[in-house]
Amino acid sequence: MTDMPAHVHEFDWPDRVVIGTVGRPGARTFYLQARTGARIVSIALEKEQSALLAQKVDEVLDQLRTVEGNRYSVPISTPVELADNDPLEDVQEQFRAGTIGIGWDPSTAQLIIEAHPLPEGDDLELDEDPAAGSEMLRVRMPVGTARAFTQRTREIVDAGRPLCTLCGHPIDPDGHTCILPEF
Repeated sequence: MTDMPAHVHEFDWPDRVVIGTVGRPGARTFYLQARTGARIVSIALEKEQSALLAQKVDEVLDQLRTVEGNRYSVPISTPVELADNDPLEDVQEQFRAGTIGIGWDPSTAQLIIEAHPLPEGDDLELDEDPAAGSEMLRVRMPVGTARAFTQRTREIVDAGRPLCTLCGHPIDPDGHTCILPEF
């Protein structure tokens, strides 16, 4: 049996849950931010984690749509009233995400995202649970909010530096040295 994290930042019906960035393209930090009332928690993510999270959430939602009768009323696309394009609020990094899990609670028709911090140092035992004794973020969101979350996340990820049409590497705002592949 594994220990529960010492502190769980839990958001059961958040007012807001988004991924956003701080910084300019090429030097952005991605954050998963949840807010209920005045309580805000922001955790840092890698760009790749953000993209993969959006992809996996969409996969879960698409799979739920195939359930006979679709009693969860999973929308195909983002309901317009749930679109959120506002900037992040008062970012104070709680931790940097390591392991991220996705779940489903059929009793509330909510998608669940759980994020655990990166382990500190290289002193973890092989059988030690990296989440034990630390903190975690748990966010539960209804299916429409989850669709809006994935759309915004994809837009944020795609808003990075443009790619060079010759070499495929990102073009920095201050210039680009094209590295053509050798044949």
